[in-house]
Amino acid sequence: MNKKTFARCAAASVSAVFLFVLAFLLTELYVPASISKKSEKIRVEIPSGTSTRKIASILKKSELIRSENFFYVSSKFPFVFGRKTPYLLKSGVYELSPNMTVSQILSELESGHQEYIKTVLPEGLTVSKIAEILDEEGVCKKQDFMLASRNYSLLKKYQIPAANMEGFLFPDTYFFTPGMKAEEVIEMMVNNFFKKIESIPEFSGKSVSEYYSTIVLASVVEREYRVAREAPLIASVFKNRIEQNIGLYSCATIEYIITEILGRPHPDVITYDDLKIDSPYNTYKWAGLPPSPISNPGIVALKAAANPPKTDYYYFTLNDEMNGTHTFSKSFSSHSKAGIQFKTKKAASSK
Repeated sequence: MNKKTFARCAAASVSAVFLFVLAFLLTELYVPASISKKSEKIRVEIPSGTSTRKIASILKKSELIRSENFFYVSSKFPFVFGRKTPYLLKSGVYELSPNMTVSQILSELESGHQEYIKTVLPEGLTVSKIAEILDEEGVCKKQDFMLASRNYSLLKKYQIPAANMEGFLFPDTYFFTPGMKAEEVIEMMVNNFFKKIESIPEFSGKSVSEYYSTIVLASVVEREYRVAREAPLIASVFKNRIEQNIGLYSCATIEYIITEILGRPHPDVITYDDLKIDSPYNTYKWAGLPPSPISNPGIVALKAAANPPKTDYYYFTLNDEMNGTHTFSKSFSSHSKAGIQFKTKKAASSK
């Protein structure tokens, strides 16, 4: 074989090797580990501080990539593929598809676009009901949330003069991440509470201790009103009764005793026997507000409790169950004529 022939053969071999390597690299980078018609995604959790090699191992075990080494090299030396800077992979919880290429996975992990759980927490839920929802949706464990709601350090941090966070977990739509620490969830909700009450002048410049009774009142109003425009009138009824040292006579407080203290199912109707239950939360037996909030009120109830209108109403009763409206009365005789009812509001649940 002459020199020219040898050179041509060598050049062809080098070219073949180069093309092979290039094909391999392009295949690894841009061809998915698994091509499937299924659109099912795999939940991948990347803990904080996880190294790139460990991330590669996690992805390999989830069958999202073919080669751990290639993934690592691709993230650290992307200039080989035309990118100027290395990928900065972020921790979090991601939904990744087997149909994604290494390039797409790297971009997703660098974006930090995590999987979020959209959680709607309606007005009037108690801490335990919120805990159940969070548990069901995979945000955090019920027991962890219940313990966090009684966390002394958190209560002290927010200067809440109570044994738990009841009343300060603002009802709203939240975007949590799966497996969050219960304390982080609590702080998100409490921070939201303090942000929302900034729109209520009566809370401005006051300490939590100074307006704590207003939160308690709002929690009762929340569980009593059904139509927003009536919330201030209901608050005025309770304010008038408090000023006259008359029991609130709130079915919502009896409902709280039954469901939260006694652990019984939510009642549709409060019975006369229920009104005799011996508890400081029984506003049929004791005058004034209950010892602590009985729910987590929304902005309507908070505004109503903070600034109830001046009325001479002392009673209210449901007159239209379909529309949720009440009849307000000045005297017991008028109240009796309107028809005394002991029906409870909707169960404190999102369902």
